[in-house]
Amino acid sequence: MISPVLPTYARINLEFERGEGCWLVTTDGRRYLDFTAGIAVNVLGHANPYLAHALTEQAGKLWHTSNLFRIAGGERLAERLTQATFADTVFFTNSGAEALECAIKMARKYQYVSGHPERNRLIAFEGAFHGRTLATIAAGGNAKYLEGFGPELPGFDHVPFGDLEAVKAAIGPATAGILLEPIQGEGGVRVPPSGFLAALRALCDEHGLLLVLDEVQSGVGRTGKLFAHEWAGVTPDIMSVAKGIGGGFPMGACLATEEAAKGMTLGTHGSTYGGNPLAMAVGNAVLDKVLEPSFLEHVNQISLRFTQLLAGVKDRHPGVIAEVRGQGLLLGLRANVPAGDLVVALREEGLLAPGAGDNVVRLLPPLVVSEEEVKLAAEKIEAACRRIEDGLAAAPVKGAAE
Repeated sequence: MISPVLPTYARINLEFERGEGCWLVTTDGRRYLDFTAGIAVNVLGHANPYLAHALTEQAGKLWHTSNLFRIAGGERLAERLTQATFADTVFFTNSGAEALECAIKMARKYQYVSGHPERNRLIAFEGAFHGRTLATIAAGGNAKYLEGFGPELPGFDHVPFGDLEAVKAAIGPATAGILLEPIQGEGGVRVPPSGFLAALRALCDEHGLLLVLDEVQSGVGRTGKLFAHEWAGVTPDIMSVAKGIGGGFPMGACLATEEAAKGMTLGTHGSTYGGNPLAMAVGNAVLDKVLEPSFLEHVNQISLRFTQLLAGVKDRHPGVIAEVRGQGLLLGLRANVPAGDLVVALREEGLLAPGAGDNVVRLLPPLVVSEEEVKLAAEKIEAACRRIEDGLAAAPVKGAAE
């Protein structure tokens, strides 16, 4: 018999009653250090009082009106985002997949109104993850997510991540732009080669293409800059964000330059809930904190300390951890054992961390994590490594005949 909740998730048998900063507490009182953070969502931690106040204050005034009317909080948040980024305009959504849908439509419409209707394809990258709608699974190109959903939505050409020559070879008369994550999160915390984003920007400029960035996981301070592309010194034409921008409240946004957005005129796109007063109140509160001068400095200091600790764990347990990778507090441990085994061992030590592609375990703590908490996390990771090593040592050795 099917469960009342559609069984599309392999849920871990843990039920949490409350959260406190970087900690989660189960209904039976067990405490877990949370380095999943809702999959890079809870940037200010659980039950952040500043966000709770912003949400409840707005909830006592107005929940929803629709985009038939002006929404003051959305206008304020859009203005603040454009002041802090490359963008001139913002469309608010409820999720990262919706933000990507807007970006894909915008890139195609830009070429159409520019007199190039034949340019409707985006170059995307192997190992990418852009969402679970029909368009975004096609953009990601992962066969596992595409299987069984009928013909793949056309419009995407996939090349190896980080391969500049493959990108050049893929550019053709139908190419509208290039879509990528500055750091692939779900794909295994894969950082592109130095200079790759700058080279893509130059290719776009040369061929009249749009550079479309997916910063759903890497944005809002996660890498130690407000957005990850800032490390490369480049600016996109269109950028999709979500996750951290709402600090746990469902929201996303598509940011763009005036030129890139010129095709998105009255009636070309819309959303019933996107930009609703509740989301905008929380989004503004998140930005209040992330834009404080000391916030990103803290992320970078903690990242440096954490990566030093992780490098030590890797050196002491090379049979378990092959590589520490990533940037800021978007970090990954590429494992020499099945990554799922490491995830379970970490959970048994009281640390929650999600898996990813390329046999990687991600470490995505709230950005307010303390030095004491990353030290404790490193201790738990080391204990998990020992737990796995003990299990390997205890496993029976098969004979040659077996």
